[in-house]
Amino acid sequence: MGTLPKREDIPLWVKVPEDLRDPAVFQVQMGLLEAMFGPGGSGIPYIKQVNKAMLELKVLESSNLTEVVVYGNYLYKLRTKWMLQSMAERHRLHSRIL
Repeated sequence: MGTLPKREDIPLWVKVPEDLRDPAVFQVQMGLLEAMFGPGGSGIPYIKQVNKAMLELKVLESSNLTEVVVYGNYLYKLRTKWMLQSMAERHRLHSRIL
């Protein structure tokens, strides 16, 4: 999955290297990113701190998707993935209604 993040980029609550192995990964439409993370990703630090997880966003070339990679303790990682996927689905459904 590429290179591991540098220690200065890793929050104190993430245990290195065990929490960096086997990240939770899912894809979300690029149009939903601002609704999920706020303008310019301003909500990402809050989400990371509250969920005790580390996020990495990777734009997938030749598609309208962004890959969200979640690192952290097993339970925190699953909770964060579930929460973000639920937010994306809610915003997707809400935008369809309007």
